[in-house]
Amino acid sequence: MAPGPLRSRLRAEVLIVLGLSLGQSAVYALVNIAARLTLTTPLGEQSTAMNPSRSPRPYLDLTYQLLSIGFALVPVALALYLLSEPGRRATARIGLDWRRPWRNLAAGVGLAALIGVPGLGLYLAGRALGITVEVQAATLNDHWWTVPVLVLAALQNALLEEVVVAGYLIERLEQLGWRPAAVLAASAVMRGAYHLYQGFGPFLGNLVMGLIFGEYYRRRRRTMPLVVAHTLIDVVAFVGYALLPAGALAALGLA
Repeated sequence: MAPGPLRSRLRAEVLIVLGLSLGQSAVYALVNIAARLTLTTPLGEQSTAMNPSRSPRPYLDLTYQLLSIGFALVPVALALYLLSEPGRRATARIGLDWRRPWRNLAAGVGLAALIGVPGLGLYLAGRALGITVEVQAATLNDHWWTVPVLVLAALQNALLEEVVVAGYLIERLEQLGWRPAAVLAASAVMRGAYHLYQGFGPFLGNLVMGLIFGEYYRRRRRTMPLVVAHTLIDVVAFVGYALLPAGALAALGLA
């Protein structure tokens, strides 16, 4: 546990990092779900769009997309900078490196399968119960760069969430002397909270994902498999949504 003066500094640091990144998203998501619940339209009949087009002009849209992805990674750089220590890089500290690539890939694929299928089930159950909005995972216009940008967006989401919520937050809460169960719960609740704008099904799904990913990190101290898993899950969601015809999406309950 860090000494008293350092704990105060670390608490302030955590609030700043979260306030600049996923903590801010969680607050907006809470306001968003409150706004949705107070509409006359039932929650199950509402929708939300992810990865929308930002301009009808293709190359201006591409520029906006790349800028959005790039600036969203600034909190990742900040978290890694703050976790770095003399003689020890933050990437080594949280296992965000290329050591044991095949093991990282195998673990990532396994985690993606463990999370992805039940997550889709929770989404569909939430839609059936009317507690989850329709999530349009990719609403970009069809261009030659659409799929590469969606893959980059998936990687950006994975890096932001796993570095900040799994690596950084767990490391700092442990330094602050939190008990393992409290650390795990805080990381998982944070992950669920910033998905609340999608409804309660995705909140529960991401809460479970946070518990599993958080415990994996606590035991292994490696974020790379988590980044691999998260990227795979989002690539399937984003690219699949963009490429599948409307009839197939409707048959799967995704449109």
